[in-house]
Amino acid sequence: MAEHSDDVLRRTPLYALHVELGGKMVPFAGYELPVHYRPGILKEHLHTRARAGLFDVSHMGQAALSGSDPAAALESLTPADVKGLKEGQQRYALLLNAQGGIKDDFIVARLEGEATLHLVVNGATKEGDFAYISGELNGAAELVPHPHRALLALQGPAAEAVLGRHAPGAVALGFMKAARMHVAGVPAIISRSGYTGEDGFEISIAAGDAERVARALLDESDVLPIGLGARDSLRLEAGLCLYGHDLDETIDPITANLAWSIGKRRKADADFPAAHRILKLLAEGPRQKRVGLRPDGKAPAREGTAIADKSGRIVGEVTSGGFGPSANAPVAMGYVEAAFAGDGTELDLLVRGRPLAARVAPMPFVPHRYKRG
Repeated sequence: MAEHSDDVLRRTPLYALHVELGGKMVPFAGYELPVHYRPGILKEHLHTRARAGLFDVSHMGQAALSGSDPAAALESLTPADVKGLKEGQQRYALLLNAQGGIKDDFIVARLEGEATLHLVVNGATKEGDFAYISGELNGAAELVPHPHRALLALQGPAAEAVLGRHAPGAVALGFMKAARMHVAGVPAIISRSGYTGEDGFEISIAAGDAERVARALLDESDVLPIGLGARDSLRLEAGLCLYGHDLDETIDPITANLAWSIGKRRKADADFPAAHRILKLLAEGPRQKRVGLRPDGKAPAREGTAIADKSGRIVGEVTSGGFGPSANAPVAMGYVEAAFAGDGTELDLLVRGRPLAARVAPMPFVPHRYKRG
């Protein structure tokens, strides 16, 4: 695998398979990853919604956090209720800086019978995240990155039946549950989760086992390989944030409309970074809010598009936007002044200098189909 530098892109353990399958490789988060395969983004998107798609997300950062009380240590950096995690459960969490800005969003899991916590952070920020966590914890817990692990995501309504033939225990997992088991004969950590709004699984395995597992799943008639393009359109329809676009260190959890990620106990104890500022925003309301947007017509509004009120005054900006194949319409999300954040509010999106009528709309744009219970 190539070493990372400003000039050299890294490759995941599935690089050769992507090329073999006709993947169009592009730079992403310091890696060469497929933006799409021969069917193209539209067909890959719709296939995932109808059957099942396999995504290579091995660029994501995986790590273990250990110590006498790693959950308590991690809670000094996130408002999530980490100590309340039950065995076999995982949780979405926000990594905050001292001012309450979002450094990253991540997943933390507690596996059955294990004191160590398992973390998955975003690929583009993983080195910075790991350095920040280790530095801030200052020996209260030990973070050990796992760069030699791969991560696959199997998403779509057929995912359960497909994975059940290779890892029967996965069928018993409910949404946001995780466990160790074997898949295609190799040890794995499997969680019922994903980034598409569909039912599905994420599969963490040793890098050397990645191709074997990927080929076993791709041999299933319901499964197609899916690239970054469809991954982005699927997550946008599901109303899910992309770090570095919809979230960054200038944005707090309340402005981002992610107050639900703050644990009830954490609110009461007010013991997370910038807690008093964040709880004041929760009580009084932020100046801006992240909202969904539905443009009229068929023209999409891309990231960076200015949002104006009907008098022409700029009141916000689009952070993610494009055409939603399942919604059969353009969809977007962005930040607007709080007075304009109500569902149904009529606004204009300034696309190539021309106002495009739009309205604030609830997210997700396509219903989530997670398997709960």
